[in-house]
Amino acid sequence: MLKVIGIILILAVAAVVGAAYKYGFIMNPSPSEPTKEKSMYEFTMKNIDGQDVKLDTYKGKVVMIVNVASKCGYTPQYEGLQALYEKYGDQGFVILGFPANNFMGQEPGTEAEIKEFCSTKYRVTFPMFAKLSVAGKDQHPFYAFLTNKESNPSFGGEISWNFNKFLTDRNGKVVARFGSKDAPESDAVKAAIEKNLATQ
Repeated sequence: MLKVIGIILILAVAAVVGAAYKYGFIMNPSPSEPTKEKSMYEFTMKNIDGQDVKLDTYKGKVVMIVNVASKCGYTPQYEGLQALYEKYGDQGFVILGFPANNFMGQEPGTEAEIKEFCSTKYRVTFPMFAKLSVAGKDQHPFYAFLTNKESNPSFGGEISWNFNKFLTDRNGKVVARFGSKDAPESDAVKAAIEKNLATQ
């Protein structure tokens, strides 16, 4: 009898916790296990046109990785990001945009719709990738790699909102991180880019 009661209690607790996750009382945790990859260059990602892109394509470049959204208060940062790309691109700087619908459903569109929006509204020419999840149980392994404290001890931690920015050096190491409120054209962002571009 006690065994049956114990089983019922376990199932009840599991149901309560599951409901808490479902309705947002508990945030889905980021994966606690480090990903198998040891470098960003080991990942192959789908670009916004559905083609495979090996991230080792960007070896030797200073890379800014940004989770983007089309219907966010920070969406106008596309303009600043494009300006950075135009200013520093010929020096070995590139921005990789990763659309994500994790926060308040602010990236609901298809890849085709996102591409059209970015190109017509903000004249975006930096590489854009397929929509993925940057947080929660379905977090993409690439973002698990970026946010996990074991694979990225200095700058790991959950993605807080749209337009979080990771900056990597020419060897693919994350050397800086900026939040949503950090404008691309801010002195701190530009200084970090210039510092790493100066290092060969």
